[in-house]
Order: sequence, then C-alpha cells, then structure tokens
Amino acid sequence: MNLTQAIKMAAKSIFSNKGRSALTMLGIIIGLAAVIVLVSYAQGQNMAMNAYYESMGTNIISVSAYSWGGGGQVDIGKKIHNYCLQLDGVAGITPNGYVYGDPTIKYESKTLSRNRGGGSFAVVSPGGMDGGYQVNEYPEIRMGNDYFGVCNGFTIARGREFSYLELENMSQVCVLGAATAEYLFGFTDPIDKTISINGRPFRVIGVYQSKGAKADLGNSEESQWMEESIRRQDRLVVLPYTMTRYFNNNESISDYVIKAKTSDDLKEITTALNGFLSTIINENNGYYYVDNPQAWQKQNNEANELQQRFLGGVAAISLLVGGIGIMNIMLVTVTERTREIGIRKAIGAERRSIITQFLIEAAMICGIGGIFGIIVGYLGTLIVGKLSFGTILIPSPEITVGAFVISVVLGIIFGMYPAIKASGLQPVEALRAD
Repeated sequence: MNLTQAIKMAAKSIFSNKGRSALTMLGIIIGLAAVIVLVSYAQGQNMAMNAYYESMGTNIISVSAYSWGGGGQVDIGKKIHNYCLQLDGVAGITPNGYVYGDPTIKYESKTLSRNRGGGSFAVVSPGGMDGGYQVNEYPEIRMGNDYFGVCNGFTIARGREFSYLELENMSQVCVLGAATAEYLFGFTDPIDKTISINGRPFRVIGVYQSKGAKADLGNSEESQWMEESIRRQDRLVVLPYTMTRYFNNNESISDYVIKAKTSDDLKEITTALNGFLSTIINENNGYYYVDNPQAWQKQNNEANELQQRFLGGVAAISLLVGGIGIMNIMLVTVTERTREIGIRKAIGAERRSIITQFLIEAAMICGIGGIFGIIVGYLGTLIVGKLSFGTILIPSPEITVGAFVISVVLGIIFGMYPAIKASGLQPVEALRAD
C-alpha cells in the first residue's frame, strides 16, 4: 500500500463516522484554541507594557545625586553634566527638576489651578462645566535644558527647544505638552504667546507632540493605568532649569536624565557614572543612585515570557486530554476493523504498512482538528484583544505554525499504541473476529 492509498483509506474512515470524528477532534480544537488565545493574550500584555516604557523614552538613565557638603549641589550638577558629555555613548543630559506648590497658570481668560472643591485638579474656564470648572488633571511643571525633549522621549511638534543663551540668561520661556497647549490655546497657535505662572510671564517657544494620542492599550485595569500614565505626560509645562531662582526657594536640582546613543551603551555609562559619583560624593554628606529603566523593562519582558510559558502549559493540559481521546477512539477503530486487518495480513501486508495507515488516520484527525482549533483561536484572540487591549490582536505566525505541528505530532504520539496493537494481531485470530 502506498502513501496515497493510506491517506484515502484514513479519510474514508474519518468521514464515514462524522459524529464520532467531530467529538474526537473537539478536545484538540479546544486545547489548541486555548493555547493560541492565552499565549497571544500574554504577548498583548507585553506589548502594552513595552509601549508604556517606550513612552518614557528609550535608552535613558536616571540619576539622583545630592550633596550638602564640599562645593555644594550646584557644583555637583556641573560636574555630572561635564563628565557625561565626555562619554562617547552619551547623546544628551538634562536636569530633571519639578516646580512644587502647584502655581496657577493663566492665559487670558483660561486658568489652570487646583479645584476649589478640595483636592482634585481642574481647568478653570468661564462658562464651563460645574460653575466654570471643567475637571482635568493639573499639569506637571518641570525644569530642564535644551536636551529635555531628547532625554525624556518628547518630539517638538511646533516651535523649538530652549537655546543655550536662554538657559544662561534665565530667559522666561517655556515649552508646553500637547494637552496643556490644547487646554490653554485650543486651535490658536501658541508659539510666541505669553502665559503667566504665579503672575510671572513666560513666552511659549515650543509644543511637544502628543504621546497620549497613540495610547490605546486596552480595557484591563493595568492597561488603563499605563494608558493614563502616558496621557499624563502630555499635561506638561517645561521651564529652563535656571528658573530655580524663582521657584522652590532657589533649591538646586538633584535629578538628571541621561540619553544613551544606543542600548549597548547603557551598561557602560551606568558603570562609569557609579564610579564617578563615588569619587565626588561622600556617603557621610550626600547620596546618589543611578537607575536604568531599561533594566526594569528587561525584567518585565522576562516575567511576561514566563507567564506565556505558564499559560501555554495550562492550556496544553487540554491538548493532553484531547490526545488521550485520540488514543481511545483509535483503539475503538482497531477493534471495529479487526477482520479487515486480518485479511490484509493474510494476503501479505507488512506490520509497517498497518502501523503507517493507523498513524496517518490519527494524524489526520488531529491535523483537521488543529486547523479548526487555529481558526477558533484566531477568532478568540481577536475578541480578547478588542475587549482587553482595545486593539486588533493577531497570533504570531510562530504560534500558529507551532500549534498545527503540535496537533499533528500529538496524533502520531497518541496513535502509536493503537497502531502497534493493530499491527501485532495474528491473521487467524483476526479473521475469527465478528
């Protein structure tokens, strides 16, 4: 018997018992669909988390260094700045200060301030909701230099970043996040308009592109938290770091963000910075730490990979149950076709051809079930992706091909025992069977 004949006989056997074959395939379909959906869901979570990390900027290093002795904090900041610019792998460095106290921000009749109602933030606009208050989160007011956007993952949409002279001359200029610009100016071009912060005028010289416009990570609690964190970055006002003269009681900035040219430079820069800071800051009169967010991202990816394996293993139990069902139905098939096997062996059929025929039949059952399982898995993944992440989630080709191969191999493994049992029947005993 050649391979084509074996396939035809296997197909005839499967389709002559459609109901039984469909029920047998059901375990494979459910198991395979579960593997595809669960692994794809874990990948979707990983994508959402990576989008969150990318929103904060890639290849960045956060540094915090403070000293209350020696040359003072200003001197420490200059030393860190100058040292980093000497490193080949550094693309830029910026102070990363915050203006505390939530000063009131105004432009003409519009005001950004804390809500009078006790604690929540609001955009104050005459004629708005709730007696002139339209609720929105108050923006962060941060201080940096001409590398602030580069180091923090922002791109200029209109205007420009600070210039060196504006920083040195303590010019009262600012760059706005996309949401803050929209709140204050609407459709009006904000460039060269003047806003006031606690009554002090600042000329708008630039607006960053929106990060939150692309933040649609899904409906799960974790995804919504990450999405809101991304959107919050658009509620921003950036001032020159030299504005510490007017804010925070002239307190020096102790935090910095460094942009590496490539991810390969991160480790080298981190090691060099730790060594440098240990020489200029004594632990008895200061502190420092160097943090690489990419390390957290790497750990998160590793955790997600473990989660994918765990979920895949749980779903694989369904495949195991389906495989046992295949073995059971193939044993029934051997019993039903005992006389046929006896006749074939009596006229000279080899054990190998009997084994091949039953293995092909088991593999075909699992293969057909695998195809339907993949279809169900794709549909399930689309539904889960839309409900959980608000996007179209499609299983990777590797998962799809791997799932189909696993289903066929499963049929061969669990069909092996029935096939061997069939090939071992004695012709005389087989012919006596009813």
